[in-house]
Amino acid sequence: MIWRQRPADNGADGGVKSLSEGPFNAPQTREARMTRILGLAAAALLASAMIAPAGAADVKIGVIYPLTGNAAGAGQSAKAAVDLGAEIVNGKYPELKNLPLGATAGLPNLGGAKIVLDEADHQGNPQVGQQQTLRLITQDHVAAMLGSYQSSVSLVATAVAERQGIPFVVADSVAANITGRGFKWTFRVTPIAPDFARTYTEFLNDMKKAGHKIDSIAVVNENTDYGTSVAASIVDAAKKANIKVAARIPYNANSSDVTAQVLQLKTAKPDAVIFVSYTADAILYMKTMKNLDYLPPIIIGDDSGFSDPAFIPNAGALAQGVIDRSAFAPGKPGTNSYIVNEMFKAKTHRDLDDTSARWMQAFFVLADAINRAGSTDPAKIQAALKATDLKKDQLMIGYNGVKFDNTGQNILSSTYLIQLRGKEYVSVWPEDRAVAKIELPMKGWRK
Repeated sequence: MIWRQRPADNGADGGVKSLSEGPFNAPQTREARMTRILGLAAAALLASAMIAPAGAADVKIGVIYPLTGNAAGAGQSAKAAVDLGAEIVNGKYPELKNLPLGATAGLPNLGGAKIVLDEADHQGNPQVGQQQTLRLITQDHVAAMLGSYQSSVSLVATAVAERQGIPFVVADSVAANITGRGFKWTFRVTPIAPDFARTYTEFLNDMKKAGHKIDSIAVVNENTDYGTSVAASIVDAAKKANIKVAARIPYNANSSDVTAQVLQLKTAKPDAVIFVSYTADAILYMKTMKNLDYLPPIIIGDDSGFSDPAFIPNAGALAQGVIDRSAFAPGKPGTNSYIVNEMFKAKTHRDLDDTSARWMQAFFVLADAINRAGSTDPAKIQAALKATDLKKDQLMIGYNGVKFDNTGQNILSSTYLIQLRGKEYVSVWPEDRAVAKIELPMKGWRK
């Protein structure tokens, strides 16, 4: 390398400055000159790196679940599903070629970047959920959020994300008002309360046509945002379907005694009871009903506690024939749902349930949007989510697709009904989803 002296210019001291002189006109040795050259080169490389595309840098997603508290079983199951989802996206699984990002390693449009899950426990507490969401966004600088199970938590967590301008994908919270507030950064993949309500009334009318007595129903709901929203939707749908609601019984979530509520049901004598309950409550109701020897012909559980992995071990023997809603079934060998379920079973020794499957699908939707955005810029991820148009065969769950309306709600979500037989649920309605015939009245604990 040849160094040339700069053309002379007169400094304040009237002398001549050259390239070999430092910023304070102090003479430099050859070693000092080389040190300065290397420093300038390093600075140039650093500046280049700062303006270069992120390439294969990790993409951090914030996730909040109820990992402790009375819904810990559902939260832990959801976490296992999302963890597996990240493993699938970050790895390479040619057998999942129909699943966006299944057959490729990482996010192709971000140079093969891997997704890193920044996970937190909100304990089923809205205040904690709010705090954890703010921490993940402002301190950990996640590119997007995923959550939250309880609707009461999702309501406040999405409000935080809205103020911060960060996309929040709601996996499974179903209170209608989560996507009814004019928010621009909230996207919900799951079916919601009005969808479930229509499903229940259509099913009950089908049973009536089939010869079963359906003169009246009762709705029992825990009194947080989730239970209140779903129960209101069921009552509204029942009125439209000309089904009498003999009783609506709200109760405090996490009640230690539901004897009074069960006695109300026993007095009302409805032909079907729909429970909107979390895990501990669903188990307690089944035990109390046995203790009081009350068993209606039809019990429908609104997912949540009835699909929690803890329900069957603790109350399955008392709840034989209970009906639950679901959007997931393992399906036939070779399908996305079957392959993913086998992977989940190998890790957890049990099948995906409806809740965990909805979490996994929501994660895949978010990962796909980030890849299509080709960026971790929240605004670009938001735009990609708005443009989402996934088809049925691109999913691992039984939705008709994923496409968001202007409120952020997936207009192609769907659900069907399953019935507890022994130690597992089987799909029984509608007919095109059924793998077994429905058995009524339910057997419960009676032989």
